[in-house]
Amino acid sequence: MAPTKAKRKSAKKERPMIIDSLLDTDLYKLTMQQVVFHKFPEADVEYRFKCRNADVDLTPYADEIRAEIEHLCTLHISAEETKYLRGIRYMQASYVDSLQRLTLNRACVDISTKNGFELTIRGNWYQTILFEVPVLAIINEVYFRHQTRNAADLATEGLRRLHAKCDLIERSAVKPFYLIEFGTRRRYSREWQARVVSTLRERIPDSLLGTSNVGLAHQNELRPIGTMAHEFLQACQAYAPLPDFQKYAFEAWMQAYRGDLGIALSDVVGMNAFFNDFDRLFSKAYDGARHDSGDPVEWGERLIAHYQKYNIDPKSKFAVFSDSLDVPRALELARHFQGRIGTNFGIGTNLTNDLGLEPLNIVIKMTSCNGRPVAKLSDSPGKAMCGDEVYLAYLRQVFT
Repeated sequence: MAPTKAKRKSAKKERPMIIDSLLDTDLYKLTMQQVVFHKFPEADVEYRFKCRNADVDLTPYADEIRAEIEHLCTLHISAEETKYLRGIRYMQASYVDSLQRLTLNRACVDISTKNGFELTIRGNWYQTILFEVPVLAIINEVYFRHQTRNAADLATEGLRRLHAKCDLIERSAVKPFYLIEFGTRRRYSREWQARVVSTLRERIPDSLLGTSNVGLAHQNELRPIGTMAHEFLQACQAYAPLPDFQKYAFEAWMQAYRGDLGIALSDVVGMNAFFNDFDRLFSKAYDGARHDSGDPVEWGERLIAHYQKYNIDPKSKFAVFSDSLDVPRALELARHFQGRIGTNFGIGTNLTNDLGLEPLNIVIKMTSCNGRPVAKLSDSPGKAMCGDEVYLAYLRQVFT
């Protein structure tokens, strides 16, 4: 019997859920989770969401976001995905086995609209660490569904901009130039990110080093790229005397990966504190460092001088830039540091959400670990985020 008109209309309105795989996330969530699984299995944490766009109200979309998170919490890692992870050298069998038993717990996520849109994640660190990236992707896609009037025209404009960026890279005299797609957390949509990655792979294969998105790396036979995020070092504030937490974190990471994934994040409590703690051992053992706030030229010059101080050839190390980059700025930085230190450029929003609409500037940050406040002191104003102003002031006193 043919479907009724009402049924056909209902079926037409159905759309796929935004997240359909636990690997639709950034690699650094898995690499950090592996360390948590082995070293911090009982850690209890809290994360809080923040939208930095002053004129954006997400409360009308709360129910849609809740429904998408409900679906996220039904997902399991597949046998094929498990096989893929087992093929990555630094992924240990015991950790990958644990993922086969993992489903995300919906009870860990609280969404309230009483005082605007508020989202909090609480629970065991191993159990909650995988929420951040897909939840941010969900919020983005739900929001932009309601902003888009003509999706076809938007895609046409997005492709025009993307090809213009590829043209810039192809014509640039800076060789080699290495780009990493970093845009999962702030993408326009899952479909658009997949299109961006496939276009980059086709247009600039010699410049595309890989993608942070594990699922897209798998699908496109690209290298998944990522090491640590701020939350890893922040959590270590609860495990070591505060003046020593960065050294504790770098040591724990080094012991876990034994030479793999050797890019250290440099801006958790500012570049001065980083260079003080990144001593000769770490400088030799790690492959380089990642810039994520503050002036990138100043940071790069200081990184080069830091290596020279220890008689380490900067050309044997890497500076990874990832702070709100676009392609022209990345090429400018590559030109500035060419021949002096290796450079890679992680570009996110400007690749996966540059279609003519204003992107959301949204984050989910860890605010406590084991009942103790933790925080980041950024080299860029306005990026600090902490639930305890007294602790934040103490952190500033210790490190600045």
